[in-house]
Amino acid sequence: MADIRLDGVRKEYPNGFQAVKGFDLHIQDGEFVVFVGPSGCGKSTTLRMIAGLEDISAGTLSIGNRVVNDLEPKERDIAMVFQSYALYPHMTVRENMGFALKLANMPKAEITQRVGDAARMLQLESMLDRRPRELSGGQRQRVALGRAIVRKPKAFLMDEPLSNLDAKLRVEMRASISKLHRQLGVTTVYVTHDQVEAMTMGTRIVVMRDGVIQQVADPIHLYDNPANRFVASFIGSPAMNFLPGHLDSGRVGAEGYSFVLGGQLGEILKEQSGRELSIGIRPEDLSLATGQDGAQNVIRARVDVVEPLGAETLVSATVSGDHTIVARLDPHVRLQPGQVIEFAANVAKLHAFDLKTEKNLCIH
Repeated sequence: MADIRLDGVRKEYPNGFQAVKGFDLHIQDGEFVVFVGPSGCGKSTTLRMIAGLEDISAGTLSIGNRVVNDLEPKERDIAMVFQSYALYPHMTVRENMGFALKLANMPKAEITQRVGDAARMLQLESMLDRRPRELSGGQRQRVALGRAIVRKPKAFLMDEPLSNLDAKLRVEMRASISKLHRQLGVTTVYVTHDQVEAMTMGTRIVVMRDGVIQQVADPIHLYDNPANRFVASFIGSPAMNFLPGHLDSGRVGAEGYSFVLGGQLGEILKEQSGRELSIGIRPEDLSLATGQDGAQNVIRARVDVVEPLGAETLVSATVSGDHTIVARLDPHVRLQPGQVIEFAANVAKLHAFDLKTEKNLCIH
């Protein structure tokens, strides 16, 4: 096992496009770090630079205290799991898993033992003599994982390995990969565009946008204390709601809503009357107003869509003409499209973002 360190790593293509800009990160030995962000943010390019599949334009990349900028992929002692399973169709599961070891001229007995150990770990023992066409998508991905495991590398690199699976299989494989990491303790770097995968699997999450790290933190800190509006909108499902707000004498709001600020946020903004802000509040921090809340800390809205999900109901509603918000409510609420209602906001969970920099003004 080994740690991975990226110092000022940059990727610039011949046409001048900078895919990754000054990437600084230290991944500790045994960590499970997830790179997450929208398509084109540079997360897969960064992973491919770690793997040696992309040249580094600038900066230093170290794996286990050894600078690997100029080393070939096979010399870095890492194993990569791709989005496509990349299995040899004419080989059995056993042969696919042991192929890299065979190329390395490892003794047959050692290959047999390693393949057997990995098969037991991944519940593939009964499938060792099947070919890929006889397997489901989830089973093929487990074979791809097994092929990486048998090599006993210093680190695993995984590039959206679950994106080809259906929703149920993705959930199952998320749990399998997390369990695998706990068993093996191997440093793992995992790329995904799915923030749910990131939140449920990573010990730390690296949120990226346009080739730049926006924030690095553990899942709960990232959720509770987003550094800026982009992170706040990307992490959390459904996404955080944003409303424009005018600050005046300890209150912030606009037509249809008004919040009384208190606590740390109120203290930070108490001398800034007249300031325009973007107010963020998560769907789970909204509830139906009881009528006892008065005119403060409520949002008046018109119901657009009601989505009963069994354990909860999501309600999309329009505020002040053209601002849409989503609330996560009790599963037994009975609302109809077109109905005008009031949401009570948990003001202790409000976030305020600067309109120009989009930075969170109060990390609480």
